[in-house]
Amino acid sequence: MDFGYKRLYLDGKLKDSSSGQKKDVICPATEEKVAEIAWATKADAELALQSAAKGFEKWSKLSLKERTQWMLKLRQAVIAKQELLRQSVMYEMGKPWEATAEDYETVVNALQWYPEEMKRTRDEILPDVENTHRHQIISQPIGVVVAFLAWNFPLLNVGFKLGPALAAGCSIIIRPSSSSPLSAYILGEVCKEADFPGGVVNIICGPTESVAETLSKSTIPRVVTMIGSSETGRRLIAQSATSIKRMSMELGGNAPVLIFDDADLSKAANNVAALKFGNCGQICVSPNRIFVHQKVFDDFEKLFLQKAKEVRIGFGRENKPTMGPLIDLKARQKIEAMVKDAVDKGAKIIYGGKIPPEPKKGYFYEPTILRSVTTDMRVFREEIFGPIAPLICFNDEDDVIKQANDTEYGLSSYLYTKDVDRIRRVSESLEFGEVHINGFKYSIYLPHGGIKESGIGHDCSHLALDDYLISKRITIEL
Repeated sequence: MDFGYKRLYLDGKLKDSSSGQKKDVICPATEEKVAEIAWATKADAELALQSAAKGFEKWSKLSLKERTQWMLKLRQAVIAKQELLRQSVMYEMGKPWEATAEDYETVVNALQWYPEEMKRTRDEILPDVENTHRHQIISQPIGVVVAFLAWNFPLLNVGFKLGPALAAGCSIIIRPSSSSPLSAYILGEVCKEADFPGGVVNIICGPTESVAETLSKSTIPRVVTMIGSSETGRRLIAQSATSIKRMSMELGGNAPVLIFDDADLSKAANNVAALKFGNCGQICVSPNRIFVHQKVFDDFEKLFLQKAKEVRIGFGRENKPTMGPLIDLKARQKIEAMVKDAVDKGAKIIYGGKIPPEPKKGYFYEPTILRSVTTDMRVFREEIFGPIAPLICFNDEDDVIKQANDTEYGLSSYLYTKDVDRIRRVSESLEFGEVHINGFKYSIYLPHGGIKESGIGHDCSHLALDDYLISKRITIEL
């Protein structure tokens, strides 16, 4: 499929790059070009900043009712483009068709849920001990937002930032990943068709050294938010230090799964497989280290092996595949190197561990299960971001908690046990921003955030709004 040429969305207009340069969008499932995008320059980034500054002046002065009306109008425009938006995600990511629904639905839900959440008053009256003054705390939009997005869920990541920023009254510059910019650019076209107020939403993609650095180093933004790796997060914090900016970052993960001997093994196998092989393992909350009690290790391995064998590798709509490719050749080479490192250090491949014979094109890799994994292996230490499932045997609760916490990351974690006391003990001891017990759930209304190297602030829920609002105290003498 050819989506044609897509332009930057700046100041309410669709624009070519100031240099006229374009960049190809390649489908990782076919290795073929599916679109061209305008490839921005430093001058375009500076225009985006000025546009967003003007957009904030207008948008922040609108009432919540007016902002809500505009957001719902944009939501209807997005709904009208459902097929196109889902197709763009399918081709830029190589995703199975069914998997594109989550991306699309997140944008639709965010544009409705956040303005509704803003109606729940965030203002409050503080008591005055001496009864001499009246104190009120009000919430106001903080200013221009710059959002740097990861490539793994192109539209979902847009929804995570667009919804709370707009509802709070902020303007936003969205810089999608150069690996999957197509759906964001099409969203710019949707904004234009909806006649959305100019400058409030700006969508621009270009080189890191010219575009991304110009945006982060500018003193115009009051918030820099991102979804990506911890390494990129640290670099972005340093670049943004030209002024005092609020940071909101969802960064890397190294999620442990703790499966005790009283766990529902069938449920655990189903859930771990869904998260591990969904999106080809390219999910920040994907299980990275699967700790299984020695009493049930073999039983769990058999159930999990069956789930891996049921994975249908492919792309698009035909035959309803369940797992697509990795994002590019570099990503697949990293996965191959991690498997080799594990095997060289004593791990055993139970299933997979190679490039599948079909499809012949694309950056596909088999769902892979490793056992005899140790703490010195890359698959234990690093965020895998691929379909490798390392199994680790344990027999002591305190020891497995220590191993689970033995990481610089602290995003998601998972626990399977029926013991109520153990649930309390282990969930309180795990050093992660999220602990999912005997299942998992992610939604626009549930907080999503990490600790340690996994980030600052939250995506989703009412907590995300805090990143885009300031609290102001107004005191009146009686």
